[in-house]
Amino acid sequence: MNVTTPVLETNVAGLKLRARGKVRDIYEDPVHPDRLLIVATDRISAFDYILATGIPDKGLVLTQMTLFWLEFLRDIIPNHLLSTDMTGLPAELEGRSMWVKRADMFGVECVARGYLSGSGWKEYQQTGAVCGIPLPRGLRESDALPEPIFTPATKAQSGHDENISFERTCEAIGQSMATRLRDLTLQIYKKAADYARPRGIIIADTKFEFGVVTLNEKPGVIILADEVLTPDSSRFWPVDTYAPGGPQPSYDKQYVRDYLESIHWNKQPPAPALPEDVARRTSDKYKDAYRVLTGQELR
Repeated sequence: MNVTTPVLETNVAGLKLRARGKVRDIYEDPVHPDRLLIVATDRISAFDYILATGIPDKGLVLTQMTLFWLEFLRDIIPNHLLSTDMTGLPAELEGRSMWVKRADMFGVECVARGYLSGSGWKEYQQTGAVCGIPLPRGLRESDALPEPIFTPATKAQSGHDENISFERTCEAIGQSMATRLRDLTLQIYKKAADYARPRGIIIADTKFEFGVVTLNEKPGVIILADEVLTPDSSRFWPVDTYAPGGPQPSYDKQYVRDYLESIHWNKQPPAPALPEDVARRTSDKYKDAYRVLTGQELR
């Protein structure tokens, strides 16, 4: 697939822009108010700021990988996907967009961790636990955990999400629902991780979002929504270079973060632009993850 000019912003006539996030543009359909259009742009954020430079084809990877996982996980949980038919809409939306069922979303990020990394590693160093879950002493950064754990987080409109305990999750959404989301999160993570590892990728951690809809005239059905198991929502590590005891090479935007650290950006606006080779190599990493996991080239 040829590299395309990055799509940094969309404007769709006839639809109402509901939100423009760090990556996604979300539109409401005035004719069909029970559905939304989610468009994955090529925007990329780092250290909580959207960069001036887009990553070519990133939005295509995010959407196509999400579609792959939604199908793969259908036997565990229904999802919000209605259609990928973009007939009558701008050509730039093709391949990076989904019509989805509008859902009442839970205000909690559902995170599964199989390895000790990121904010989990920082918390473990300070407390010996992650989200209130005690862990064995002496673990190293990037070590595999004895078993995957559920480490929820609050959704932040800006800045970092905040890790919270299971008890706080119960307070927010009720014990029964918190237990259900925890069990679903770990079940989905295990199935995906077991699939990915023999193909050369360790899914170190990932986050899911769930909502509630009326499905087949049955109210209160939990569905999987938003992006699923992408390089933006997960840590994907190559199996063949895995070596616990420090940070790992990854298929995500860590390459961008490393570049920004190397130029000593103070992490204040305006965010710097990326050199062309950094954007291109980041794009290649996203495409590599898609190819390894799906066995297909990005179309």
